[in-house]
Amino acid sequence: MQTLSPEFLQKMKVQRAEQRRKKILRSWQLYLFLLPAVIYFVLFHYVPMVGVQIAFKDYRARAGIWGSEWVGLKHFKTFVTSFQFGQLVKNTVVLSLMTLVLGFPLPILLALSLNEVGNYRFKKLAQNLTYAPHFISTVVMVGMLTAFLSPVTGPVNKLIVLLGGQPIDFMSKASAFPWLYCLSGLWQHMGWDAILYLSALAGIDVALHEAAQIDGANRLQRIWHVNLPGIRPTIVICLLLRCGQLLNIGYEKTFLMQNSLNLETSEIISTYVYKMGLQQAQFSFASAVGLSNTVVNFLLLLIVNSISKRLSDTSLW
Repeated sequence: MQTLSPEFLQKMKVQRAEQRRKKILRSWQLYLFLLPAVIYFVLFHYVPMVGVQIAFKDYRARAGIWGSEWVGLKHFKTFVTSFQFGQLVKNTVVLSLMTLVLGFPLPILLALSLNEVGNYRFKKLAQNLTYAPHFISTVVMVGMLTAFLSPVTGPVNKLIVLLGGQPIDFMSKASAFPWLYCLSGLWQHMGWDAILYLSALAGIDVALHEAAQIDGANRLQRIWHVNLPGIRPTIVICLLLRCGQLLNIGYEKTFLMQNSLNLETSEIISTYVYKMGLQQAQFSFASAVGLSNTVVNFLLLLIVNSISKRLSDTSLW
């Protein structure tokens, strides 16, 4: 087999570099538009990663990040062996799985339903009504929950009393917290999440439906054999991304809904990190907890992506 000379290889590298340079110069406007996003991710996502090392140190503000003493896995061991570890993981997993089980298939069903609506005006009205709650802020959302479920002035409890029951303080019941969290999130985000699947449904070739109709397929059969296979790659990708964030529940809504009576089910890893890091100033310990949570999420993403790659042709990489 003929081997290429070093001079030829060097010449090829120079030619490729010149081609890349010319390509960038031809499309410099596109790269200019991309530059702000790159700067944002570098400054706010990559540069702060330098601070992750305090999870392996006994951080002291006076000594700074570089001057603090290395302690290895001390804070990780403290978290894993703490009496709160099991409850924190359980609450986080329960909320995540409930959100996934309830919140993942319903946007798909909503998108499939809206896609079958023939009346254009009604379809747009229904779509606007379902995704409008997405723009309600978390603070306002929790305020609405508190007002509607108030045991004194809330319309829900007034209806319960009218039917002969006793008022219930839903926001203080530990057993009710996961359902309130998940169902309110489902109402708020279901319509917005359905937009992605509606876009995927719009890309399905109409000829497939026409061929199915000629073969005698009814509407449900066309949904099952044409629409669902058509959006399956989108469904798989979204499921992979959701599984990769299984333990990554944002603390804002949970923290706002939290009180001393529902801590049994409302205290999760993210709220614990917030309290330990910002309220108790245990920066190293809070960093260790947050980092361990991120590592577990990353491992879950690798696992589910590998499974998806083996069982189907769709994966993240």
